[in-house]
This record gives sequence, structure tokens and C-alpha cells, in this order.
Amino acid sequence: MTNRITLCLAGFGNAAQAFCRLLLQQQQYLYKMHQVKVDVTAIAGRSKGALFDPVGIDLSRALEEVAHHGMFSSNNPQLASLTTLGSIQRSHAQVLVELSTLSIENGQPAIQHIEEALCQGMHVITANKGPIAWDFRRLKELADQSGKWLLHETVVMDGAPVFNLVKETLPGCSVTSFKGILNSTTNFILEEMETGMAYEDAVREAQRRGFAEADPSLDVEGWDAAAKTSALLNVLMNGNVTPPEILREGIMKISMEDVKAAQKKNCKIKLLCEGWLENGQPRGRVLPSLVEKNDLFSTIDATSSILSVTTDLMGEICMVERHPEIEQTAYGIYSDLLTLIRKTSK
Repeated sequence: MTNRITLCLAGFGNAAQAFCRLLLQQQQYLYKMHQVKVDVTAIAGRSKGALFDPVGIDLSRALEEVAHHGMFSSNNPQLASLTTLGSIQRSHAQVLVELSTLSIENGQPAIQHIEEALCQGMHVITANKGPIAWDFRRLKELADQSGKWLLHETVVMDGAPVFNLVKETLPGCSVTSFKGILNSTTNFILEEMETGMAYEDAVREAQRRGFAEADPSLDVEGWDAAAKTSALLNVLMNGNVTPPEILREGIMKISMEDVKAAQKKNCKIKLLCEGWLENGQPRGRVLPSLVEKNDLFSTIDATSSILSVTTDLMGEICMVERHPEIEQTAYGIYSDLLTLIRKTSK
């Protein structure tokens, strides 16, 4: 007997589109291996419009329309006049996939989307780091009280199993600290500066290649890294820390003279995200730091990422993600869907 799982997507940007392409590719696998048919019954995008169909949205058509017109066509019979909250409420989906744009100021409206989904009896998969960085403990308690899952693997290092590594494969271990290079844009800019490129030119090159947004401030000021640090503290170390509580310094003040001085010391400058316990309380910081060239962290080039997690029983474990693309983000969302299928089929 085939089970049906219905999804509501909040957001239809690059990650959501890549996830839908992957979902279309994997439908036969889901049916063969899990006896599951997955349908998206609602999509709400901030700029692309909303689609709704309880039978299941035509994802191929939706993807084609956005690729050609940048939004859903007015001729699409599944087009709906719905807000994101309205889509969540009307969809009657079993799972909310929260993929809206990050708001670093307070994690909204994604937090409200997740709250509404849990109140509607939905499981939640989020790739938006805002709710995990700003309000994870409360949202997790709300999910537990509702008997629902709140999954969030994609918020740090795309599809790399950061949270599942600790939760599923290190039973009995407690995380005591972590250190990572977790922002691709700043890592790329610093690498380009090492070759002699000026900071402003490196930013423009990152924008040209699609690593940096038109407004790169979230990256270069360290806010994206601070949000990821908060998320790691909250999930791995039972913290209740928000991004403004992270000691933060971006890379805007790094000069060519700083880069050359580091090279003379046989070092590189990297924007490090660190978390540790201080008097039993989780603390975090994001700072440009000197890393010796014989250190593993110095080899993390361009858009690659690394996270080193130290535990009380297993010691230090390092995970490296090499040059991820949007497909790795899509896989992170898909892996959470597979986790949910596995957990709810028991």
C-alpha cells in the first residue's frame, strides 16, 4: 500500500526550486524503497506568487514558469491568492518546508510560519537558519508537545550531516566546543585577497560568480556566520543564544597589509565560528583569525566549509564540505524528508 505525504513550501527561491527538481527525480525511489508518494499541495513565494492544489501541484510546470518568467503564470490553473500563512492554513499538508528568506533581525516571518504549521498539526523541515538561531528551544518544545518533528539539517553546511552526526551517531556524547569556517562568501574573498586582489574587487568577483548577494553585508559583517554559530550552540549545546549575543567581527576591516602580514607569519586569515562552554553556559564568537598554513583549516579554500566538533567521550571530529552548490542544499532538505519518512513509519 502506498502512503501519501503532502508538503507545503514557504518560499520558492533557488533552494526550493532545486529541492523540487530533486523531488521529481526521486519519486520512483521514494515509491520503490519507502512505498511513499510525495505531493506538494501549496507553494507560497514572496515574489513569485502562490499555487494551491490539494491533488498536487504540477512542479514541472511551476519550475518552467519561474525559469522563463520569474514568477508563476497568470494562466496557471493552480494559481491562488494566498499569503504564506494562508497557504499553510489552507494546504492541510502534513509537512511545512520552510524556505523563506532569512531575516537576521529576528528570524521572522519564518518563526511565525513554523508556529502556525505546528498549530495546524504539521511536521516542519526548515532550511531557514533564522528560527533555529533565534527561537530553537521554544519551537522545539512546541513541536515536542504537538508530537511533531522539527528538522533542520540544512541550516549549517547545506546537506552535510552536521546535526545528525551528533544526534544519531554519537550516543552518550556531549559537545563541549566547536570551531568552523562556515561562510563561503567571506572565505572566497579572503582567498582572493591572498592572490593580491583588492577587497572591493574580491567582493565584486564573488557577486559575479553568485557566491555573494547584491548586498553582501550579511556575509562580510559576519551576521550569517553568527546565525550559524547560534544555531550550533542551540542545537548541539542546549543553548538559548541569539545572533546579537555572539561576539562578532566581519572582514570589512581586513586590509591587504593584514593579509601580507599573515603570510609573513606563514599564516592565513580565516573567519572562524567558535562555540564553547563558559561556567556551564554556551558562548560563541565570529572573528577573523590567524590560522597556520600547516593547519587543516588553512586548506579550506573558496566556497568549501569545515566544522570541528569536540565531545567529552569521542574527542574531536572534523567534517569538510568541498565546494557545495545549490544541489547540496536541496539534498539537505531531501535528507530531512527521508528522516521524517523513516521516523513516522515506525
